[in-house]
Amino acid sequence: MPPRNVAVVGCGPAGLAAALFLHRDGQRVTLFDQFPAPRPLGSGLMLQPTGLAVLAALGLGDRAHAHGSVIHRMFGKAVPSGRTVLDVAYDPSGRGRHGVAIHRSALFDMLMDAVIAEGLPIETGTRIGDVEEVHGGASLLDASGRRHGPFDLVIDASGLRSPLAADARKRAGMQELPFGALWASLDWPGAPFGEHQLEQRYRRADTMVGVLPIGRPDLARPQQTAFFWSLPAHGHDAWRAAGLDRWRDDVRAIWPDVEPLLRQIREPEQLTMARYYHVTLRKPFRGPIAHIGDSAHATSPQLGQGANMALLDAMAIALALREYPDIGQALMRYEQLRRLHVWTYQWISAVFTPFYQSASTVLPILRDHVLWPLSRVPPMPSLLAAMARGELAAPFRGMRKDARG
Repeated sequence: MPPRNVAVVGCGPAGLAAALFLHRDGQRVTLFDQFPAPRPLGSGLMLQPTGLAVLAALGLGDRAHAHGSVIHRMFGKAVPSGRTVLDVAYDPSGRGRHGVAIHRSALFDMLMDAVIAEGLPIETGTRIGDVEEVHGGASLLDASGRRHGPFDLVIDASGLRSPLAADARKRAGMQELPFGALWASLDWPGAPFGEHQLEQRYRRADTMVGVLPIGRPDLARPQQTAFFWSLPAHGHDAWRAAGLDRWRDDVRAIWPDVEPLLRQIREPEQLTMARYYHVTLRKPFRGPIAHIGDSAHATSPQLGQGANMALLDAMAIALALREYPDIGQALMRYEQLRRLHVWTYQWISAVFTPFYQSASTVLPILRDHVLWPLSRVPPMPSLLAAMARGELAAPFRGMRKDARG
């Protein structure tokens, strides 16, 4: 069949990966991005085995490992009790499965470099504001009123604030989560932190501090760490007003070992406030318009699945288009491939995030005295490991052969 004309809106991991898969399948792909030069946003993230398999299918697995830091364990303690309340090994069976923590800029660069190397056209500085269905396809309208297309398929990878998914988000009941986080990328301090683990401290559930080694965004630079501090979603102004000295004292009181990181933070602007939302579109497509990544589903980063879900979406839509020549059938197949996995992790995140980030006084008690003991009883360690790896609900059951290809 002749190649389809496909517009991909957004140059985050979901959009870049989808564009690469579809281009390699012979589709005519055009990327659109609102920034004059596409760029990543944020600090570090976790690539789970699911996301790593997608990158391997794109030929980028080795580069992800070269730039990132292999993670074998997630570990957390409550303060002031010192009680361990989180200890998840990625692979209790010892078969070598692991995650990779990586700076967002490193992930962006490897995908963008591949896009540029393969000559995909990118319309930069183009803020897409609307989409208009036309006979047999759709046209894009940018903020200046200019029309682009028509296209046989529009893939919306423009994130949580995508105007193309605004009505669907409203129908799905998007909720702002009560807690966000301050993030900074800092030089890795080494001991006493483990180079291959995510480590956190919790005071009740309303305060959390974490350290995640994220490798080297540039191989010529020192290794870095993502440092994060939970904060009420609307508490950023109050935090700034209180001053860095007061905040540093609070962090030291919870986790004195982070002092080498605190010394690197000399002004508030080094910490970026991230606010989180929970939404799952009831259907991730309408007509010839498909939503992937955060435009289709967004939640707390507590489980470390966001980028991996986006990469899985990108591969799933490519596989669906290989299988079905009809766009409508292909998008139904895309939804089918992703439905169970997406809803499973959205539900788990909604249920468990409040035990680690909330104003509740009861949930942290249950976490420390009920959930933690239960997590040590077989088969819970293996189940939690599978959850961390992103493998519950078998997202690759219909994709495994392609993921290896």
